[in-house]
Amino acid sequence: MRASAALTSGALALTGLAVPAAHAAPAEPIVLSNFSVNGGKGIHIGSLGSGFTITFSASHPANVERNSVLVLRQGSGELLQPYEVQGNMCKAVSDTRSDCTATFHVETLNYDIKNRNAGDWRTWLRMKSTDHSSALESDNVKTVKILRAAKLTANASPEPVRRGATVTVTGDLTRADWDAFADQGYAAQPVKLQYKKGGSSTWTTLKTVKTDRYGKLKTTVKATADGSYRYGFAGTSTTAAVNSSADHVDVR
Repeated sequence: MRASAALTSGALALTGLAVPAAHAAPAEPIVLSNFSVNGGKGIHIGSLGSGFTITFSASHPANVERNSVLVLRQGSGELLQPYEVQGNMCKAVSDTRSDCTATFHVETLNYDIKNRNAGDWRTWLRMKSTDHSSALESDNVKTVKILRAAKLTANASPEPVRRGATVTVTGDLTRADWDAFADQGYAAQPVKLQYKKGGSSTWTTLKTVKTDRYGKLKTTVKATADGSYRYGFAGTSTTAAVNSSADHVDVR
């Protein structure tokens, strides 16, 4: 389902929710728990798109209606809606609790998301109990960060190498371009060259190297002992952090 005109221009007013009678007893609130975005992992969208889920539980005095709605909002009009029909989002597990799952499929070719949308999104949630005694509406249950996915490579040569000789480590840093539907080199970014001695589990940062205008990396170090090299990128406010695979070098 794509965003409908009913949810534009920041209009967050509830429609169709019953107002308790003037002398009715205060309704028990709907309480959310176990709110999880993508299983606790970051949301990193590739050049063609990706998917993720939002899950949570809702405790209530009566079952939650099937027309509960959860969308992601950014600014006054940017929307991401779950792929499935919203009415299937919550399933009752008891008379007073429902477990809810919203699955999102973000496709850049359908213009679901553009480069300018990388960053924070708000989770807008509306739900009410079947007996209309309680309701919940929140403009931001949790802030969700959606980032452009990054890729990083490292190649150390020559292999093997003589002790004391020079090892050249090259690499490429690219990130998803949601506007162009392709991965592009990420220019002028600081990337750490890291080393792990053979038999060790600890990575040590040797130096920081900046990518050129094409996102390429190249630097040299002296070979001292058998070990592995990798590049590490800390990420930015719009682009995900990433480490390259390790490249082992045999020193003789």
